[in-house]
Amino acid sequence: MPSSTPSPRFGARVRAEAAHVARSLATFGPARGRRWPLALQAGLAMAVPIVALAASGHADLALLSATGAFAVIYGGWLRPRERARVAPLLALVLWVCAAGGTLAAQGGVAFVLGGVLVTTIVVSALAGAVSLGPPGPVFFVLVFGLSAQITSLHGGARAVDPAVYLAVVAASGAFACLLVAAPLLLRRYRRERPRPRAELFPLQWSALAQTLTLRAAIVGVAGVAAAVVVDPARSYWIVCAGLAVVGLPVGRRDAATRGVHRTVGTVVGGALYLGLAFVPLPVWALGLLLGVLQFAIEMVVVRHYALALVFITPLVLLLIGAATGTAETLPLALERILDTLVGAAVGTAAALAVRLRAGD
Repeated sequence: MPSSTPSPRFGARVRAEAAHVARSLATFGPARGRRWPLALQAGLAMAVPIVALAASGHADLALLSATGAFAVIYGGWLRPRERARVAPLLALVLWVCAAGGTLAAQGGVAFVLGGVLVTTIVVSALAGAVSLGPPGPVFFVLVFGLSAQITSLHGGARAVDPAVYLAVVAASGAFACLLVAAPLLLRRYRRERPRPRAELFPLQWSALAQTLTLRAAIVGVAGVAAAVVVDPARSYWIVCAGLAVVGLPVGRRDAATRGVHRTVGTVVGGALYLGLAFVPLPVWALGLLLGVLQFAIEMVVVRHYALALVFITPLVLLLIGAATGTAETLPLALERILDTLVGAAVGTAAALAVRLRAGD
């Protein structure tokens, strides 16, 4: 009769993987060029619109401008002229995702759930087909979900007018594009010859793109199904937690490691959020704080994913709480930690189920 006791070889493998994850949490990865210019642009794109709107007497609209800042964080590996040509397209796609979220919110929970699933699959397929690169499709789904939550009915009333919200997102996206183009004020950058977009982002339905799309579809279906049980309004967070694990071309081992980093970073970030949420900050000061958090995220994300999540979590939770008027800070943090645990587990399972066809 075969023994049910795990083999020594299996136990050694588990211990080795656990040691690998522990080392990854305790060490920083290698530096990949200068990060501070991109981090500074991202921080300014987050802070300046919020501070400007608050200072001009529109504090109620200020925090709505944050989502447009995400256009800055893509294409960090491109030269300035190349980034300036790509940023408007990214800002447009983010705006379309925001518009999709607001439209879905008008239709109710079922439309939001369906929208999260469709957005996850479509943007993941597009990101894979053009080799978009970090941070992958996750922020497009995040913007869809945030937009749906911000513009949906709360207590029978709508806190934010969808048309006003989309106008603010468009304006903040345009400002983000201006920041990306700012280095072109220097002649040495204007002289550079940009590569064609087709060369930078060649459209091809490769085996890698198919793998990423299939993994994303699994995350989308499983994440939405889990949200139906947990809370449909939080579906986008669960799916984003899963996409953060498998939205980039990573093998099974790295995907599992990212899942652990996602969970650890969110737990610590949730604690940081609780500390910040009880500080009575005016909107302009909150904008500065969010800008600092965004700067910190971009400085560390390529070297230590869990540490980046320590800053990402309070940033997004502060946006949600302030934009929707949520005062229950502890339940909000606990909900997002639970959602992350579920999403990270789903993402890891998707990575284990679908082998990276470009080499694992």
